[in-house]
Amino acid sequence: MSNIVEVNSLTKSYGNFIALENINLSVKKATVFGLIGANGAGKSTLIECILGVKKFEKGEVTIFSQNPNRKRKELFQKIGVQFQESDYQSEIKVNELCQEMACLYKHPQDWKALCKKFNIEDKIKQSVKSLSGGEKQRLFIVLALIGNPKLVFLDELTTGLDSKARKEVWNILSSLKKEGLTIFLTSHFMDEVEALCDEICILKNGKIVFNGTIEEVKKETECSSLEEAYLKITSEEE
Repeated sequence: MSNIVEVNSLTKSYGNFIALENINLSVKKATVFGLIGANGAGKSTLIECILGVKKFEKGEVTIFSQNPNRKRKELFQKIGVQFQESDYQSEIKVNELCQEMACLYKHPQDWKALCKKFNIEDKIKQSVKSLSGGEKQRLFIVLALIGNPKLVFLDELTTGLDSKARKEVWNILSSLKKEGLTIFLTSHFMDEVEALCDEICILKNGKIVFNGTIEEVKKETECSSLEEAYLKITSEEE
């Protein structure tokens, strides 16, 4: 199974503060990879380094065997990104935003079909600011998928969704994975990570404290759930 993302010996600093230290990870094709850790652990910084948004002092990153800094335009057509918080024009409507996003890609998906899949088809003529938190979150997932990506980064994708909506999103993502989509996921919900992820990486204070499968971390910590294993492995590193 080929690797879509490769990160080797990545180190990122802000002055004397080391935000990420010697990060090594890989993401296989058509899998869900979970990046977890407390706020401030370095998750967002790592994603921004992988995407080429932030420069780093040491190491190497490749996506689809290409350098994201040098091949931004080519990679942009293959990658979708959903951030937890996004700012758009205050009065822009859902359909306008989706149309604008679709225009950026050579082979976009049918955004109306995506809106229907994520149960916001009845909101397309409303302004984005009028949507509930959960509706906005589903819209942001739609926007990340409009470009028909091969790899998608999802940041806290089900924040604001009720239990039924969360499970619906999980099912959709699982079906997309079966169709070949590679998913890079960050989440604070351990049940979500356990349900979706094939492999995980746990960050603490800018360092990897575990990298492997969920079964491996549970076996290593002798815990029955990922949440217990996560709490044990991070506290042991204090």
